[in-house]
Amino acid sequence: MQYVVYMVRCADNSLYTGITTDITRRINQHNGVRPDGSRYTRSRRPVTLVYTKNTRSKAMALRLEARIKSKSKTLKEQLISRQG
Repeated sequence: MQYVVYMVRCADNSLYTGITTDITRRINQHNGVRPDGSRYTRSRRPVTLVYTKNTRSKAMALRLEARIKSKSKTLKEQLISRQG
């Protein structure tokens, strides 16, 4: 199964990072179209997908997610702009 590490930009311009196996479903959850969005994004809707990175395993996805979450917002913005 392929995992995707993703970042969304919230309505308040904050960034949320997560992992999923189905990016469309997860974005719909974050935006309230489907139940089970994260508590963080629930009060910061709508969210917009700004970054994705496919990984080969859940372990790789979790490690990348942790690395991204530990970065400053400036470094996250640079990561987003490099992908774009």
